[in-house]
Amino acid sequence: MFSELRSRDVHTAADRIRAVVRRTDLRRSPVLSELTGTDVYLKLECEQVTGSFKLRGAYNALASLEPERRARGVIAASAGNHGLGIAYAARALGIPATLYIPSTAPGVKRDGIVALGARVDATSPDYDHALARAMIHAEQEKVPFVSATGDTDVIAGQGTAALEILEDLPTVRTVILPVGGAGLLAGFGSLLRAEAPTVRIFGVQGTRSDAMARALEAGKLVPVSHEGTLADGLSGDIDDLALDVGKHSLDVLAIVTEEEIAMAIAWLSREEGLVVEGSGAVGVAALLEKKIYKPKGPVAVVLSGGNIDAARHAEIMSRHPAQGTRAGTSATSVSPR
Repeated sequence: MFSELRSRDVHTAADRIRAVVRRTDLRRSPVLSELTGTDVYLKLECEQVTGSFKLRGAYNALASLEPERRARGVIAASAGNHGLGIAYAARALGIPATLYIPSTAPGVKRDGIVALGARVDATSPDYDHALARAMIHAEQEKVPFVSATGDTDVIAGQGTAALEILEDLPTVRTVILPVGGAGLLAGFGSLLRAEAPTVRIFGVQGTRSDAMARALEAGKLVPVSHEGTLADGLSGDIDDLALDVGKHSLDVLAIVTEEEIAMAIAWLSREEGLVVEGSGAVGVAALLEKKIYKPKGPVAVVLSGGNIDAARHAEIMSRHPAQGTRAGTSATSVSPR
């Protein structure tokens, strides 16, 4: 399965999405660099057009559909960010979109999807339930279903973030990224394993969104609970394709707690001036808590999204007051080409 993902498809996707998707900055973090003893750069997908990397894969997938299929519209399931990407891409291409999201999806994501003109069904109790309903609806109506993790065009689009890292930082030796359903991991793995095989890929999950970790340990799929989590974008079960991706792409998989994720969200706000959602903050949490210890650098950490409800962000900031000051050196960015 993983071998079917080709790095050249990532390059094709980069050309296809260039006019729509923002080429995000790769910014050096002085404090994380000092902490780890090597240069650490932050890939700012939290500043993507829709607030997350998901737009890359969503637009590539919709733009790749044959015109007659695309005209029927699309259906997808999402924890929130894939839905935002689909809704944005559908509006740009002038087609209808229906999104199934869990009732627990953050308001900023749900409201954003609605504002982009998509139809939203938010009655499912969790992501896996929303996914099942979306697939049934798509089959009944003969409308294209766009998977967040199993669509090769989506995966190729997600891999364009890795391509930008390689172009902006050719000497990168370690990439740290969040792992949920493995769509982002599949995109990065398909490109890096082919074009930069010495780069190590470190994945990070939360204790309440650890389906990949459990499956890799057991050697088979393991159902997980649907506890509430700050890393809502990583929650839910994985499938056989995702497990295959994990086996072939991951060098290390670290786990962080809910409290460590919250602390990383607050740290990123204070030290880097960035609003980052829980899913996007797990990589920084792993570095701050030394769950990933002294990685070989330069290191690129993917901040996958910034869509967090303002009230939730404010509550986290109040619980985690400042503890110290910024490092004296200033942050620098590797400028997009």
